[in-house]
Amino acid sequence: MIHRNQKTLNRLNLLSDGVLIVLCYLFASWLWLDVIRNTKGNMAALSSLNARGILAAVIYAIWTVFLLSLLRVYHTSRVHRTRRESGRILAGNAIALATAASALFVFRLQDFSRGVLAVYFLSSSAVLIGKRTTVRWLLRRVRARGYNLKHMLVVGSGKLARRYVENVQADPTLGIHVEQCLAPAKGMLEQLESRLHDAGIDEVILALAPDELGVTVDIIQVCEKCGTKISVVPFYNDVIPTRPTIDMVGNLKLIQLRTTPLDEPANAFIKRAFDIVVSGLLLVLLSPLFLILAIAIRLSSPGPVLFRQERIGLNKKPFTMYKFRSMRVNDEQDTAWSSAEDDRRTWLGAFLRKVSIDELPQLWNVLTGTMSLVGPRPEIPFYVERFRETVPLYMVKYQVRPGMTGWAQIHGLRGDTSIPARVEHDLWYIENWSLGLDIRILLKTALGGMVNQEDIGSAANSRPDGGEGMAQ
Repeated sequence: MIHRNQKTLNRLNLLSDGVLIVLCYLFASWLWLDVIRNTKGNMAALSSLNARGILAAVIYAIWTVFLLSLLRVYHTSRVHRTRRESGRILAGNAIALATAASALFVFRLQDFSRGVLAVYFLSSSAVLIGKRTTVRWLLRRVRARGYNLKHMLVVGSGKLARRYVENVQADPTLGIHVEQCLAPAKGMLEQLESRLHDAGIDEVILALAPDELGVTVDIIQVCEKCGTKISVVPFYNDVIPTRPTIDMVGNLKLIQLRTTPLDEPANAFIKRAFDIVVSGLLLVLLSPLFLILAIAIRLSSPGPVLFRQERIGLNKKPFTMYKFRSMRVNDEQDTAWSSAEDDRRTWLGAFLRKVSIDELPQLWNVLTGTMSLVGPRPEIPFYVERFRETVPLYMVKYQVRPGMTGWAQIHGLRGDTSIPARVEHDLWYIENWSLGLDIRILLKTALGGMVNQEDIGSAANSRPDGGEGMAQ
């Protein structure tokens, strides 16, 4: 019953989106042409009540709904994240907008307004996201009261089965009710089949411990025989990523445990193009500041303007990272950490480190491709060798380019802070990357994330020798 109802609701969801898109398009036409531009009576204008405008709205709605379907917006789930769904709606709307604008240019359709498309994009995005937010809120309220429940049967007697039950019980808004837990034992298969033949179980959750895996195939066969959907909590749950990738070698399925959005060529291209454009622009705009700082650093103490240090980057390859020199030249730059009263800093360097200006030459690293604007911070080889042996999953972060700033840094994990906590944040960023997330991190860094807790007058947070503004 749940599955039949869900299919009906999905169709209604798609149809209602189409209707809302048509209305938003007509609203955008009326607002832009009849109100803002006041083009009534102009034959070149697309009035919201014009038959041609209505036809354009219907075509646009069909195309947009098709794109949203490709992006799996209508693949609903009780545990689906609203943020991810909103991102897909924005992406689908953006693609629809881009293709429509391209069509206007290619076919020289002068009687269709690009301003209408812009207003439509804003209004339809707000309406579609608002609709889903409202529906989800209402459904959660209804489910929390014990209605619209999905009835589950859990197979397993280990900690994974217990964790699943505890998690769904802790969040009643999911509307998931565990009817029964069956432990793999003699007679369990017959009991399972008898239970599934009765109406009332919507899905079986297979949460077996490693020593219980021998009955996996038999349980799946019973569920398929009874036509009951089955989901699996893998025994390696704690190491599998949020969105694993499955490849085929012959008839063997390979689950890649460390795939990320940046493994997709399109995503990698978008991130790299963004890095090149932004870093190149900033290098040009900040060149006068660079010149002033270079002169000031040379006058503050003997030594080079730039501090060069070997770091470990993408695919564990070493590269040279650049900073403005903030300390006097010393012999411990590859192993030493600054102490609570470090007298190696120059008077200018203390200020540069305080506001992270010493990090700006890394824009050159970004432009040349050894770093990214956003990503896990790179470390010097001496500490990489230490942390790889003592911090679980530490080396996973080197599957992407290191960054000038990152998810860990904007959450206060810089300086003398927990390395495991930084790794946890870095892995979350890697598995959940999006261009919007990068922009969010950059804005938070620029609007307050560059000033650290370092004391200009005396000491620094414990940081590698050359200083870590946005670095740690």
